[in-house]
Amino acid sequence: MLPIARGIYNGLASITRSSRGAALHTASAFRSKAETAAETENEAEAADGEEAPKSSAPDPKDRTQVIPVETSMRYLKSAAYKKTYGEDYVWTQYRRNHKGMYAPRKTRKTCIRQGKISTGNPCPICRDEYLVLDYRNTELLEQFISPHSGDVLSYSQTGLCQKSHLRLRVAVEQARDSGLITYDVPFREYDYNEYYGQQKS
Repeated sequence: MLPIARGIYNGLASITRSSRGAALHTASAFRSKAETAAETENEAEAADGEEAPKSSAPDPKDRTQVIPVETSMRYLKSAAYKKTYGEDYVWTQYRRNHKGMYAPRKTRKTCIRQGKISTGNPCPICRDEYLVLDYRNTELLEQFISPHSGDVLSYSQTGLCQKSHLRLRVAVEQARDSGLITYDVPFREYDYNEYYGQQKS
C-alpha cells in the first residue's frame, strides 16, 4: 500500500472510531436523562397520593408581616421583653460589625431589603420585629431620647440603620406634636419696651 493511501485510510478509520464513540456516549446520556425524568415523574405521582408535608417554622428573617402598634406596646410590658433586654434599653447591648479597627462614620442604609433581613447583624429595631416605631409607642421612643437635652440620640450611639433612624425621628416629632412626649422649650427673656414702648410704672 502506498504511504499516501495508508495515511488517508488511517485518518478515516480514526474519524469513524471517534464519531462512533461520541454517538454511543450521546445515546447513553439521553438514556440516563430519560431514566431520571421517569424516576422524577414516579416520585411526583407518589407525592400526589400522599399529603404534602407541612411547612416548618416561619423564616426568622422575614419582615413582610405587619405587627400592630398595640402588640408592640404589650410586648414592651411582657416577660419575654424583660428576659431579652432586662432593664437596659434595646440598643445598649448592640455592637456594630465593621471591617477594621475604626467604625464607619455612618451606619448602613437599611437592614431589610425586599422584605427580608439582608445582613447578619441587623440594627436594634430591625432585628426584633415586635419593636414598632410609631408615635403612640412612647415607651420605646423614650429609649432613644437623651434625658439631658431631650434630643434624639445619634445613630452612631444607638447603632440604628439610616432608614430606622429616619423613622425614629419622624415618630418622635409626631409624638411631640400630639402631646404624647413632653419637651422643654428654652426660656428667653424679652425686653418688652422694644415692642410696646416705655412701660409706665
